[in-house]
Amino acid sequence: MISTMSRVTTTSGSQKNGRRLTAQGAKTKARIVSAAADLMYVQGVGATTLDDVITASGASKSQLYHHFDGKSALVRDVVELVGRRTLEREEGALGHVSTIGGLHRWRDALIQNNALQHGAYGCALGSLANDVVDHDAVARQMLNELFAAWQKLLAEALRRLQRNGSIASDVNADELATGLMAALQGGYLLAQAARDVGPMSAALDMALARIESFAIHPGAKPDGAGVAPTQSVGRG
Repeated sequence: MISTMSRVTTTSGSQKNGRRLTAQGAKTKARIVSAAADLMYVQGVGATTLDDVITASGASKSQLYHHFDGKSALVRDVVELVGRRTLEREEGALGHVSTIGGLHRWRDALIQNNALQHGAYGCALGSLANDVVDHDAVARQMLNELFAAWQKLLAEALRRLQRNGSIASDVNADELATGLMAALQGGYLLAQAARDVGPMSAALDMALARIESFAIHPGAKPDGAGVAPTQSVGRG
């Protein structure tokens, strides 16, 4: 994750024209980016104007343009900030997962957090991807690296399950991680449209059931897990 975030930071061009920031300048810039991230999460990138950001951050127009050439540069720094927040959260949540029960607890935390807003707004990183990947090649590459880093955290958790004998060692952990990430992002989107976390819950349960189908002892389930395993596929 650290190497990926380092590449993303370099790509985003956070120091305009290579200038070093003073401590006060760094605080002002961080305030602008944080305000923009909050607005873009709720309103979307397209509907968020620079005037909106100026008002929300309390910065002046001259301060904003001192740090950013325009909206695209600001969006890239928002991607970097949201990506860092997401990966820090997920590293904390997934870093010690080594059992199927641990995966279910990770799933429960995501569902509970999204339920607080009834599924509205979706995944902060996924929403940015929906808004910018077809319009900004630099932001698209940053997002691709961030999702790859998130998926790597999932794959590493699955490999710990393999090492401790929870799931079969000949299963392709990277493929399972891809499926789990797809279920998560698709679930976020469906929950956003429905304003209900039910579709997100169902999508993650199906993905976890597939992982459980590779369990060494398939009869042993974590507390509260009642979804039947799907057909075993994807070994490799």
